[in-house]
Amino acid sequence: MHDLDQLRDWDAEAPPLDDETRHRVRVRLFAAMHEPAPVVRRRRPVVRIALAGTVAAAVAATVLVAVRDDDGAAPRTATPPVGSAPAMQNVSVQTVLNGAAAYERAHETTAAPRDDQFIYTKEIVKERNQKTGRTNTYVDENWRSVDDSQRSWVMEVGKGWWSNPPGKNESVWPTQDWTLLERLPTDPDKLLRAMRDPFDTKPDYSGAIGKADWPMIHFSLAGLLYRVPVMPKGLRAAAYEALGKVPGVKTIPGITDAKGRTGIGISYSGVGSMDSTFIFDPKTYEFLGFRDARSSGDGKDKKTYTQLTYLDEWAIVDKVKQRP
Repeated sequence: MHDLDQLRDWDAEAPPLDDETRHRVRVRLFAAMHEPAPVVRRRRPVVRIALAGTVAAAVAATVLVAVRDDDGAAPRTATPPVGSAPAMQNVSVQTVLNGAAAYERAHETTAAPRDDQFIYTKEIVKERNQKTGRTNTYVDENWRSVDDSQRSWVMEVGKGWWSNPPGKNESVWPTQDWTLLERLPTDPDKLLRAMRDPFDTKPDYSGAIGKADWPMIHFSLAGLLYRVPVMPKGLRAAAYEALGKVPGVKTIPGITDAKGRTGIGISYSGVGSMDSTFIFDPKTYEFLGFRDARSSGDGKDKKTYTQLTYLDEWAIVDKVKQRP
């Protein structure tokens, strides 16, 4: 973790890393910490790593880059939300996430973007300096290529840059690729096993999940839930239920979101975890937003920030910079 902390704190006074590069770094470090966990398959040359700018410790932007070695090509019923707010300190992880799954099934919007389209998202980020208390608000607008074949425009804390498509034999996670998303199972137990390697076209649904698998499963699920606003029917609900089965996931009562609403937090306390928390409404279990932390500088110049983020709008559009 010391190496990861150094990367998080490094500020080279350069633009932030793009999604792919930042998390190539994270996945390589993660693989080193958790050998022999199947994080990156390497029948072909290892993914390149380029360091520039600040590595932000945010699962909100989690991306896994894996080297491909192939050419591959009945939702469960969740426990319904309760009618009144539970005693927040007594709410279990399963109650919150099964409730979130039920809310999603009741409100999900079905859509099927084309490969040549883009997923537009507008996120509001409120960032507070933990030492001074000063708060800044940013509007981050992103246009991500559905099949990762075109340049995407991504933003982080008000700064935007072009993100190039993955290189040959590379794949980016989380993905917007509808073909890949449709391959993922909507049974939470099968989805857990698929998340050990989201690019595997023939996952082993019967194989036992090892201790070293769980951190990778959590990162894969969290990235899917936060960064992919458009999913096939039943997939998001299954991902919530699957997340509730991950050891180390816990509830944190009384968390305030970016709009000042008090909710229940779901956080991960496993090996390699970050200060990253999903926030849900305590009555309906609707997803409200995300809390994260980042730092820059070193020593006496080190600055630490708390970030509160929520998705203000999303849409399927035909080209970059096109707004709905």
